[in-house]
Amino acid sequence: MAMQKELRSDLGRARGLGSAKEGVGHWWRQRLTALALIPLSLWFVASVVFLTDTDHATAVAWLGSPVTLGLMVLFLGTTFYHAALGMQVVIEDYVSNHGCRTALIVLTNFACFALMVAAVISLLVIAFGG
Repeated sequence: MAMQKELRSDLGRARGLGSAKEGVGHWWRQRLTALALIPLSLWFVASVVFLTDTDHATAVAWLGSPVTLGLMVLFLGTTFYHAALGMQVVIEDYVSNHGCRTALIVLTNFACFALMVAAVISLLVIAFGG
């Protein structure tokens, strides 16, 4: 069977497939959030281990510290943002229907944002005794 020559040019075949530069920013954000989560996760695990034998008042006082509260908000924000980025990649890779893919990405982003806001509000209520 002889090979048939394609009548379209390389540019014509590649047109509509997306820019090669399109995902670089997404890739970098995912790697940077992963890198930021390493020390934040170690801090979080060490904090949970430290707080295992403490009472409720001590834990609330610990969370009320500005440094602790700031690190916890940073940890939660980075975690939910990293999760949204990762879920977007999974959805883009495995959902073939364009409309469904877009809807799932939007829904995932809203869900991650809503969960992050709820978590931060919960932290503030606990820290400030609201």
